[in-house]
Amino acid sequence: MTGQTDHFQLPPPGRRIYCNRTLNMRAIRAIGYDMDYTLVHYHVEPWERKAYHHLRGKLADLGLPAADLEFDPALVTRGLIIDAELGNLVKANRFGYVTRACHGTVPIEFDRQRAIYGRTLVYLSEARYAFLNTLFSLSEACMYAQLVDRLDERGVSGALGYADLHRLVRRGIDEAHLEGELKADITAAPDTYIESDPELVLALLDQREAGKRLMIITNSDWAYTDRMMTHALGPFLPAGMGWRDLFELVIVSARKPEFFTQRMPAFELATADGLLRPCPAGIKKPGVYVGGDAAQVEQYLGVAGEEILYVGDHIFVDVHVSKAVLRWRTALVLRELESEMAALEAFRPHQVELARMMEEKVRLEFAYSQARLQLQRRQNGYGPQVDAAPQKLRETMAELRARLVALDERIAPIARASGEILNRRWGLLMRAGNDKSHLARQVERYADIYTSRVSNFLYETPFTYLRAPRGSLPHDDAPALE
Repeated sequence: MTGQTDHFQLPPPGRRIYCNRTLNMRAIRAIGYDMDYTLVHYHVEPWERKAYHHLRGKLADLGLPAADLEFDPALVTRGLIIDAELGNLVKANRFGYVTRACHGTVPIEFDRQRAIYGRTLVYLSEARYAFLNTLFSLSEACMYAQLVDRLDERGVSGALGYADLHRLVRRGIDEAHLEGELKADITAAPDTYIESDPELVLALLDQREAGKRLMIITNSDWAYTDRMMTHALGPFLPAGMGWRDLFELVIVSARKPEFFTQRMPAFELATADGLLRPCPAGIKKPGVYVGGDAAQVEQYLGVAGEEILYVGDHIFVDVHVSKAVLRWRTALVLRELESEMAALEAFRPHQVELARMMEEKVRLEFAYSQARLQLQRRQNGYGPQVDAAPQKLRETMAELRARLVALDERIAPIARASGEILNRRWGLLMRAGNDKSHLARQVERYADIYTSRVSNFLYETPFTYLRAPRGSLPHDDAPALE
């Protein structure tokens, strides 16, 4: 029997689907997809560099000293948090404790960081914090950090402080995304900006042929959506099929997150050049629609709640709101997972050695603490006593201390390298030191499943039963102290 399954190989770790809450795909009747960085993945550096270029022009027009700045893709990562009150970029763990920080582009030394954030927990509900939810945030955060440096050096006219500066940068990037020039640059050279995925069409066909009703729900407009989807899917479609044939509903200019929370009018796309027809009775048939809302989608499909899976890349707009308001099942696309898993695999031998040395350190520290306590009891004349003389206990402590110092010297370079995996400044996306990062906590809390790309559904199929692993606790698999 085993031989019959030998040719069914698990995908590499970076292409698997990871499950926070058990999800039976057979119970899912409809699947909605975001487009940008979900169905269509962009080459991050050229796309964000182009967005940065448009942002730079807008800020220079406002009199900000941005004209000579350049986009630095290594400066920021998704999952960081802008502290607009202090002009800092920070990385926090799952509890909100800051583990790394930069003021502008300058790393903050540990002691200074502890003085600033030692009694401060990061709560994303506070207005001072802006979470980098998506890859589209990178150009904004890079520009903000660089302009904080300029503000500190010589002041920035038109901005009264770090928070005002962030508002100007945020407004500029929002305008760049909404206006036509940036999108015109992207659509004029799609090969430069779009990363093709030959497996995507087959994954969608598998779902459609298995009876799933597929939808696109995107904030992008129709012209941009059509151009991107044609380029991304067109070369891989069966003969005679257009990308529209894969999806029962295509909803553009959806205005998420309000799409999930408010009732809004829907318009049907009547002609390919963008002529709209009002739909006062809501969505009643397959097609392309502008606007509308999730309630209309549920009513049209005759499906609601946990029978709908929504897949997107934005933790708040796509995953948090659809789950909190509608109880849709949720999937987060986290493209960086592939490079993170590959980097972890390459570092694995060092990690094994680091874990072994840390176990040894725990044992030595335990022995040192016990000897110190025994010496304290001997000197102060209380509690159980040991046979060893105080001098012998001091010698034992000195020996243990010397071994700890030598061990720390071996641990330090590996631990430092462990903290620089993937990004020397910020480290791993899903880790903050030895703990989960704030991003990982958001993923864990709001995404039922997460994966690096939509085509990973090829490996799990429309019939799979995705099971969450047993939750881990600090006392699980506790090593015995010898």
